[in-house]
Amino acid sequence: MSTPAVVDPLVSPVTPAAIRAFLGSVPSVDEVAVHARVGSLATRSIKKASKRSAIDLAIRMTDLTTLEGMDTPGKVKQLATKAVTPDPSDPSIPSVAAVCVYPARVRDAVEVVAGTGVRVAAVATYFPSGQAPLDVKLADTRAAVEAGADEIDMVIDRGAFHTGDHLKVYEEIVATKEACGPAHLKVILETGELGTYDNVRRASMLAMAAGADFIKTSTGKVVPAATREVTLVMLEAIRDFNALTGSVIGMKPAGGIRTTKDAIKYLVLLNETLGTTWMTPELFRFGASSLLNDLLMQARWLAEGRYQGPDYFTKD
Repeated sequence: MSTPAVVDPLVSPVTPAAIRAFLGSVPSVDEVAVHARVGSLATRSIKKASKRSAIDLAIRMTDLTTLEGMDTPGKVKQLATKAVTPDPSDPSIPSVAAVCVYPARVRDAVEVVAGTGVRVAAVATYFPSGQAPLDVKLADTRAAVEAGADEIDMVIDRGAFHTGDHLKVYEEIVATKEACGPAHLKVILETGELGTYDNVRRASMLAMAAGADFIKTSTGKVVPAATREVTLVMLEAIRDFNALTGSVIGMKPAGGIRTTKDAIKYLVLLNETLGTTWMTPELFRFGASSLLNDLLMQARWLAEGRYQGPDYFTKD
């Protein structure tokens, strides 16, 4: 089966009118159907024999994250060590996908994960607000890449989106993608501030048209953060964009995903919406800090038939 050619949905030069036409072609979201679909898939169960595979996949899909003002080199190096070897007592536990930090802490993470296959992701573009001049955002991005970041998680300008300046949002993503160089770009929509599912769908399509390698729900600094309903809307946008252009775009729900049960529900949603092609860390990530420990506790229960206490694994 041949791979379809990738088609650019917006032909240069991109104008406000072209973007309005493109976003105007995006169908509205049936909110009732979204909630019904999420509710239905939440009832799916995974047999014990498959649960360890699902846990290992969720671990391999995790972006282990610390984004606090009090992050220190030591804290980041400890987190990066855990990203490489989540459970030193069990070598069968895989490494996570990436460790996600502020640009100032990228070199600390790179020092630990170099050569392990674990990537370093950096939030950029004046995270979490995105309220800074473009030259500041691009300098932030370039600094993170020069420090060794493999992936950049940028935030869109939600103020521009809400005032209808979609061209500004588009052009900032295009410019940030160029500043990334070889690094992959994840575009954070901050869905908790977008207001409606229709806005989430349009912002998803706009980000993908501008060159996002991934679209991401949230910074984790705004409530609500990731929800399965919003994730379904974004997954369906990825499906539609793939059908329109041939592009294969990744997805990252982030914020508020804390338990193995939650993670498995997201994996069911992913598989049922986009299929097995997307069931890989190359195309799906969990942005999380506390999820990993619960996954490790569940893996230990499956192996030994008993739970470890919550303090058995290091705090993230």
